[in-house]
Amino acid sequence: MDIFETAHAVVARIEIPGVAGEDIHVNVEDDLLRVSGIRRPPVGGEVGRLHQMEIAFGSFERKVRISVPFDRTGVSARLEDGFLSVTLPKKIAGSREVKVETE
Repeated sequence: MDIFETAHAVVARIEIPGVAGEDIHVNVEDDLLRVSGIRRPPVGGEVGRLHQMEIAFGSFERKVRISVPFDRTGVSARLEDGFLSVTLPKKIAGSREVKVETE
């Protein structure tokens, strides 16, 4: 998992080839980003005698604390070419004008 910061967001990029989008779950709670899912074995075909196995099948989960304040309502995730990119937009500090109500 790579985590980097841009001017407007924190981005987590996770390599998960062979996992369908519907098998991936992204959750944010407080400052914790959790990505979990399942990598299913290939359908059909007989495996036969195994000579080497580097691709693990089954459930996975990664958790990481994000130290930059971010807007939980604006988090987005995109799966493309075996990479999941989770974008966590930064909270923007600044001022805003407050309307004064009168009776």
